[in-house]
Amino acid sequence: MKIESITLREVQMRLKAPFETSFGVSHNRRIILVEVVADGVSGWGEVTASETPGYNSETTDTAWHVISDFVAPALIGKTISAASECPALLAAIRGHEMAKSGVENALWDAEAHIKGVSLSKLLGGTLEEIASGVSLGIRESPLALVRRVEEELKSGYQRIKLKIKPGKDLEYVAAVRKEFPNILLSVDANSAYRLEDAAHLGRLDEFRLLMMEQPLNWDDIYAHSKLQAQIQTAICLDECINNARHALTAIELKACRIINVKLGRVGGHSEARRVEHTCRTHSIPVWCGGMLETGIGRAHNIAMSTLSGFTLPGDVSASKRYWNEDIIEPEVEVTSKGTIHVPKTPGIGYAVRRDRIEQLTVRTNNWNSQRTAA
Repeated sequence: MKIESITLREVQMRLKAPFETSFGVSHNRRIILVEVVADGVSGWGEVTASETPGYNSETTDTAWHVISDFVAPALIGKTISAASECPALLAAIRGHEMAKSGVENALWDAEAHIKGVSLSKLLGGTLEEIASGVSLGIRESPLALVRRVEEELKSGYQRIKLKIKPGKDLEYVAAVRKEFPNILLSVDANSAYRLEDAAHLGRLDEFRLLMMEQPLNWDDIYAHSKLQAQIQTAICLDECINNARHALTAIELKACRIINVKLGRVGGHSEARRVEHTCRTHSIPVWCGGMLETGIGRAHNIAMSTLSGFTLPGDVSASKRYWNEDIIEPEVEVTSKGTIHVPKTPGIGYAVRRDRIEQLTVRTNNWNSQRTAA
């Protein structure tokens, strides 16, 4: 499988509604799409970095730089037998998992097309449909949040996740739990608290939550082990886990009882599979987190979520929740019972809308095996 060309496109898309977390409010998305041509076949990936270094140290612009100056030059013209060989070729580049993930995942899509199989099958997935949950940003009031939860439950979503931060936590969760006493409910703090807040966070135990996601510092597994010992609610780690080694450390330190796998955060499908295997071996359930992806990133999340360790509803939801018009067809849809059917056609299983992408593109960069970047 010869890597013949790599093309970067930055597209700009406006969210249907603002999305607020503990580290800010998103209205618009600047997203890097990666198209790789191998053996004459195109594969697509998406860089899930945010516009600011609020979630992790990567941004849209750092990813563009790292791919342009290091990743693409290291891969262009190379011949590999499988996309899983990509991480070894990029081993000299420390960090920048989201940048590397966008390119590697495009290679996985291309390989699946070349072999005439679905991406989920190529990855070793077994599920034919995945359970879908939804992540709700912080609202202006508990009542507004309750109303939004009601809307999402009517759409069939199997799990509701509430973003929280100091001052907008207990009252909001209590209102939702009172109105919906039996739903699968979790919270996500995005590192908004400190270990000194343990007693306060312990008050969330009364709401029978599925999990409390990443309450403490984004890079501190040890502090989470201290907190988990003090509260009943299962901690789920997100930002702390960048690879299978981190996952194993968290498990052995008893820092969490659930792990969120985000393709970009762990560097792509190859490492995501290793994280899933590590967790499954130690009976730790995993689920797929979201980063406000377009349909391309969403399709990769669907394929990854078919691995047997993904036993909890993820954040993979319908395209229409975020975009007035997506860049794939058909758009991702959620059934009335809160599931997404896994495509069986080759590659990611959705057609990429080149016309729509061209309308949204604000800059490009291209490499091929015959010449350097344009």
